[in-house]
Amino acid sequence: QVQLVESGGGLVQAGDSLRLSCAASGRTFSSYAMGWFRQAPGKEREFVAAISWSGGITTYADSVKGRFTISRDNAKNTVYLQMNSLKSEDTAVYYCAAAQAHTLMGLTTTRGSKYDYWGQGTQVTVSS
Repeated sequence: QVQLVESGGGLVQAGDSLRLSCAASGRTFSSYAMGWFRQAPGKEREFVAAISWSGGITTYADSVKGRFTISRDNAKNTVYLQMNSLKSEDTAVYYCAAAQAHTLMGLTTTRGSKYDYWGQGTQVTVSS
């Protein structure tokens, strides 16, 4: 069992930066690939970024590529999402999720159905 707690959301202006954190419980954090998803009001949940268990592989949605960076610190059981040059369309609730690395053969996935555990989410609001 893995519990995930996101933090770092808030209200910012367009062009600003935010760093989201997701702290995981348990001693097996390094055996999970991690992902960030978001859901805006009235829209479906969408993939944002993912990172493999080792941190060696990262994947991004086209909409955030070049602006967002996902990273992880396995010693701290934490995954991060650095968000730069924020836009109003980035406004959403951001969720982190964990997927067992062996089911992904050490890779990442953009598919939400492949993730086993989810956090409660943190709100990010970008004003234009």
